[in-house]
Amino acid sequence: MQDVEEMTPLATPEGAVAEQPIFRDDEGELNQDFLAAVTDAIEASDSESLQKLVEDFHESDMGDLLEALEPDQRPRLIELLGSAFDFTALTEVDDAVREEILEELETETVAEGVRDLESDDAVTILESLDEDDKAEVLDKLPPMERVALQRSLDYPEDSAGRRMQTEFIAVPPFWTVGQTIDFMREGSDLPETFYEIFVIDPSGHLLGAVALDRLLRSKRPVTIQEIMNDAPDLVQATQDQEEVARLFERYNLVSAAVVDEERRLVGVMMVDDIVDVLEEEADADIKALGGVNSDEELSDDVFYTQRSRFPWLFANMCTALVAANVINMFQESLERMVALAILMPIVASMGGNAGTQTMTVAVRALATRELGRANAWRIIRREAAVGLLNGLVFATIMGTLAGTWFQSVELGFVIGLALISVLMFAALGGIFVPLTLNRLGVDPAVSSGPFVTSITDIVGFFSFLGIATAWFHL
Repeated sequence: MQDVEEMTPLATPEGAVAEQPIFRDDEGELNQDFLAAVTDAIEASDSESLQKLVEDFHESDMGDLLEALEPDQRPRLIELLGSAFDFTALTEVDDAVREEILEELETETVAEGVRDLESDDAVTILESLDEDDKAEVLDKLPPMERVALQRSLDYPEDSAGRRMQTEFIAVPPFWTVGQTIDFMREGSDLPETFYEIFVIDPSGHLLGAVALDRLLRSKRPVTIQEIMNDAPDLVQATQDQEEVARLFERYNLVSAAVVDEERRLVGVMMVDDIVDVLEEEADADIKALGGVNSDEELSDDVFYTQRSRFPWLFANMCTALVAANVINMFQESLERMVALAILMPIVASMGGNAGTQTMTVAVRALATRELGRANAWRIIRREAAVGLLNGLVFATIMGTLAGTWFQSVELGFVIGLALISVLMFAALGGIFVPLTLNRLGVDPAVSSGPFVTSITDIVGFFSFLGIATAWFHL
């Protein structure tokens, strides 16, 4: 990408020379002057000025620019840039933005753009089309490319087969190092980036792999079979992408062969794709913990966002009604002692925060396989101990404050006991709920929140009001 700090002279309609605004400001945000210049060029259909503005842009920067533009300006930018537009940029935008853009573009334009992409990027774009448009775009591609892309699209969604690149280098085991190097030097259809040479038999079955560094360190007469790793890193094409990402993370892989059920080589997974998978999974987990649909994006419209958030808000309302019913059980106690109503939200809030802390750690540990049957009880005991210690500390602090505030040592003692109880239960609920849901086959990231909130609220209100009622004979 060009150095954004440089100022490139541009000719204005009057013949004067204007300086090109930088793309990003000092904080890395998109420069509004640059966005205005791009918008003006689009409105004026000035493809020459537009190309100078975005010349040599990285696809990630182009994706940021597309998202910053108004919806009707995005396809116009692509049309004005023509062959200069890299369709890889469409893999860098939100799904909703990509779908809106593709709906406005001609099928021929999409087919031309997809033709020059690596297979994994092409599949990402084709996934965003409806079935009719997808078939139409595939029909316009060369037969070899069409077959390779269709094979990737036939694999399950979120599988390694969908993420893999079908461009790779494979050679027979009897080739020499010299032959292999000469083949790579003379080949015109090599992958843009690769780290391994794969070794296959005449039927395409994977026999091994040779890392590039080992290949270049070997003498030319040496055969590939002599230096290959006959137990290469590989994944199944139908394997879930999250499992593949975990393998890359665990064994520090940069690439891995993708094979079908009969161990035939069908593609390769690269670390850059795994980074995207890890980001997507982390994003989905964070959204799920907040009761937000994992597919929700900032570019979604108001009504879709409202519908996606409604179910968990409704679930929270139902659990809140249960907690309210617990409060109603102690209505007379609250009427006789107003201080209880004042202090009650403190107990519930402390319990809720403590439960969320434990739940977040537990859900993340389950997602990364750090928490399982082997260490579950040790982690449960640790969280219970943390809850007890925090309960004792905050019972002392809040008991002293409440006793001083309401001039009642007994009231301070009551809220102290309640805090010890609720923080203990919050810690246990925060780990038991995700573990139980995970054991039942339910995604704990999606379902833990309402259950943990219910437990902490109900236990918090019941313990505080119950202890106060019994202590003061209300």
